[in-house]
Amino acid sequence: MKLSLTALLMLFAVFKQAGAEEGMYPISEVGRLGLASEGLRLASEEIFNADQTCLVDGICKVNGCTGSFVSSRGLIITNHHCAYRAIQSSSSTANDYLRDGFIAKTLGQELPAKGYTVRITESFQDISDQVLSAITPGMTYTERTKAIEQRQKELEKSAEQAHPGQRAEVAEMFAGKTYVLFIYTYIQDVRLVFAPPASVGNFGGEIDNWEWPRHTGDFSFMRAYVAPDGSSAEYAEDNVPYQPKRFIQVDPNGVDEGDFVMLIGYPGRTSRHKTASFLEYEQDVRLPYIVDLYQWQIEQMLQAGKIDRSIALKLSSRMKGLANVEKRSRGQLKGLVRKGIVDTRASAESELQEFINSNADRRKKYGDLLTQIATVYATMRSDQHALDIQSLRSASQLMYFAFTLYDSAVERQKPDLERETPYMDRNIDLTQRRLLLAVKDFHAPTDRIILTELQRRIRGHGEKTEDIARFLSDADELEEFYDKTKLGDPEFIHTCLDKTPPQLAAMGDPALKAIIQLYPKYLQLREQSKSRAGKLDQLYGDLVTVKQEFLQQKFVPDANATLRLTYGHIKGYSPEDAVYKSPITTLGGAIAKTTGVEPFVLPSTIIEKHKTRDFGPFMHPKLNDVPTAILYDTDTTGGNSGSPILNGEGKLVGVNFDRAFEATINDFAWNESYSRSIGVDIRYALWITGKVYGANHLLREMGVK
Repeated sequence: MKLSLTALLMLFAVFKQAGAEEGMYPISEVGRLGLASEGLRLASEEIFNADQTCLVDGICKVNGCTGSFVSSRGLIITNHHCAYRAIQSSSSTANDYLRDGFIAKTLGQELPAKGYTVRITESFQDISDQVLSAITPGMTYTERTKAIEQRQKELEKSAEQAHPGQRAEVAEMFAGKTYVLFIYTYIQDVRLVFAPPASVGNFGGEIDNWEWPRHTGDFSFMRAYVAPDGSSAEYAEDNVPYQPKRFIQVDPNGVDEGDFVMLIGYPGRTSRHKTASFLEYEQDVRLPYIVDLYQWQIEQMLQAGKIDRSIALKLSSRMKGLANVEKRSRGQLKGLVRKGIVDTRASAESELQEFINSNADRRKKYGDLLTQIATVYATMRSDQHALDIQSLRSASQLMYFAFTLYDSAVERQKPDLERETPYMDRNIDLTQRRLLLAVKDFHAPTDRIILTELQRRIRGHGEKTEDIARFLSDADELEEFYDKTKLGDPEFIHTCLDKTPPQLAAMGDPALKAIIQLYPKYLQLREQSKSRAGKLDQLYGDLVTVKQEFLQQKFVPDANATLRLTYGHIKGYSPEDAVYKSPITTLGGAIAKTTGVEPFVLPSTIIEKHKTRDFGPFMHPKLNDVPTAILYDTDTTGGNSGSPILNGEGKLVGVNFDRAFEATINDFAWNESYSRSIGVDIRYALWITGKVYGANHLLREMGVK
C-alpha cells in the first residue's frame, strides 16, 4: 500500500480516550495507539506500512460489508448476511441455496454474485485544500454543496485517469473541513463459493438479531476473479482467481476470554460529532418513523411469503435488510432514552457555549453556532411529510424503478461531472446492474399494498402534500396502474436504459407517467437537501474547530466507510442488575435453543455430530465444546459486518457480524460498559465448513489441517 502524502500520518491526532478500546481509528493511526501493552504481538508497521505489503492488504470491502482474503487464490470470508443477496439471487424452488446451503467443489462450480464488487485500499492522500478551494465568497449553501461535489468528481476522475483500472473516491472526514482521496483496486467479478444453510447462517433469525447470547454461524465464502492479464473485468468464463498481495492466516485455535483482538474494516457512518439537536431529531422523528414503516412493510412481506416459497425467495433479501435496520433503529431509540444521551450532549454543549461566550472574538465568530445548527433540524421537523414522499420512491419498488430510469435519463443529458453521482459514466453500469437485480425480485401484489399505504400516509399530511397525493386517486385506478405497467419486466427495463426523457414519456407506461408528474417535487427536495447539507457542513466544520480549541485536543473522525482499526478484548458484560453475560457461546447452547420451529432449527447432521462429539480439532479446551460466537468490547458499527477478528499475531480468529442490542447506540456514543460486538468463532466456521458439509478443500486452501 502506498501512502501518497506522508503528512497524512499527522492528520488525525488520537482522541483522549474514555476507555482504552474506544475509537474507529484511521489505519494510519495504528502506530500511535500503544497496542503492545494491550496484547498486540506485531510491530505496527506489519499492520500498516505505506511502503510495503502489510496486513491491511488482506482486507477488502465487499459491497457494503468487509471481507478478508484467506488464501492466495482470492478466497474471501465474510458474513452470510453479506453474501445473502448472492445466495438468494442464485436460488430457486428447485435449487434453494438459502434453505439447503451451497458448496462449490471446483472453481467451475462457483456461482456469479451479480451486483457484487470487491475493493482493496491502495493509497490515500489529504486533498482538503483542493476540495475547499472550490468554495468562493457569496455562494449560497446549495451552490457550496454543488461546488464541493463537482470538485470531488473532478479529483476522482483525474485520479482514475492516472490509475487505469482502479477506483477513486473522495471521503469527507470532518464535515466541511477535511477530505481524503482514496484509491482502490476494483474487482467486478465476484463468485459465491460456500454458504451454510440459513438455519445455520441465520440461526435465531430476527428474534436473536442484535442480541447476546448468539449461536449464529454468520459466515460465507466468496472469491474474487480478474481477467487473465490481472486486470479488473466483469464476469467471464476465462477469468482467473485474483491473487491478493497479502492474505490473512486463519488460526484454528481461536480465542479465549480476556484475549486481545482487533478488527480492521470499513465501518459505515457514525454521528458522534453531531449536536444534541441532531440527536433530538433522530429520537423524536426519524428513528420512530423508520421503526413504524419498516415493521409494517416486513409484516406485508411475511404474509405474502407464506403463500408461496418462490414469493418468499423474491422478498427475502429485501425483508432481511429492512428487519436489520428496524431492530437497530429500535435499539437506538431505546438507548438514546435509557442512557440520556441527548441531555448528556446538551450539557457538554452548554459548557462549550460558556467557553465561546468567555471571549469576545470567539463570541463574535461562534456565538450563535449551536443555535444555527439547531435551526436546521427544527426546519426538518416541520418537513416530516418529506419522509413519506421520499419513501414513495424507495419503499415501492415500482416507483423506484420508474424514478431511477427517468432520473438517469435526465441526468445523462448533462455533462458527466454535473450529473448526480450514480449516473456518471464511471458509475452507470453498476447502477443499471443493481436496478435489474431488483426487478428480478419484484412482486407486484406486495408492492401494490405498500404503494397504497404510502398514498394513505401522504394524503394524511393535508395541504402540505396536495400536489403529490393526487397522482393516483382510488383503488380501481391503482389496480389498472399495476395491470398496465411493464416495469416489472426486465426486458422492458433493458429497452428503457438508453432512452431520453421525451422517449420515456412517449412510452406511455403508467408508472413512468406518474414519476414524470412527481419529478419536479423530487428535484425540489433534492435541492433542499443540498442546501441543508451545505449549511451544516460549514457549521459543523466550525464546531469541530472551536471544540478542539476548547478541549485542547483533536478528534477521531466519525466513521465514513473508509478503512479503520478498532481494538479490545474478549469480554462479557452486565446489561442489567444481577445479570452477567459471558463472552463465548457453544454448540451445546445452540442445540438447547433448537425447537424445530423457525428460526430455531438446526440441521440434523449438526445435532448428530454434537451427540457423538465429532468435533475434530475445533473444540474449545476449557468449554469442552465447539465455540459458536464470541463477544468483545471493540468499537464497531454497520459496515464492520464481515470484518476479520484478529488476534495479537494478526491471525483470523473470527468474523464480526453484529452488536449487542445495547450497543446499537454506538453510532451516537460508545461506552465500555455496554458497547459489545459479536462475531462467529472461526472454529465454528471451520467445523461447519469441513466437518459438517465436507468442504475440506477450502480448509486445505486456507492452510488449515
